[in-house]
Amino acid sequence: MSDFISGLRVAAATMAICVAGYTALILGFAQAVTPATANGSLVTNAEGEIVGSRLIAQAFASPEYFWPRPSAVDYDAAGAGGSNLSPANPELAERAAALISAHGGATEERPIPADLVTASGAGLDPHISLEGALFQAPRVAEARGVAPSVVTAVVRDMAYAPGAFFTEGRIVNVLELNLALDAELAPPAVTE
Repeated sequence: MSDFISGLRVAAATMAICVAGYTALILGFAQAVTPATANGSLVTNAEGEIVGSRLIAQAFASPEYFWPRPSAVDYDAAGAGGSNLSPANPELAERAAALISAHGGATEERPIPADLVTASGAGLDPHISLEGALFQAPRVAEARGVAPSVVTAVVRDMAYAPGAFFTEGRIVNVLELNLALDAELAPPAVTE
């Protein structure tokens, strides 16, 4: 019986150290070193309300906003994942055709960037390519009633290279871009 009780004590001590202690240590370290990241990289609006995370995509469907990459999981962070459909599956072609149409079509002179019609691996990528944002700029400018050059300037200001000089392409965080547009150009009033 004493061996059984000793075993329970060792198991309880191991769980306390490995589960509670280690977790508290890592959380405390993260809070001290990178508190914003440790708390979910939350983004607030001008009123200080939390509107999302800079790490997880959100659905935007209004024409005055930039749209993110499509999501196979409907932007549900609890169920991240791809569609697992074969590239030859007709559903992918239908979805791509619908997205191309929603973006106003594509021409040989103005091809649609691939990231606007293909989902990321987890379906939650919060970024689009600079080319994807510039492709959408005319639609956003028209919906907001401003010149395309105004929207393009905000896009270019928000774009960055994630790997600094190690990466060629630049990307834009869709949520932060839309918030920057709202701060600089008030969204149009909704009429009923």
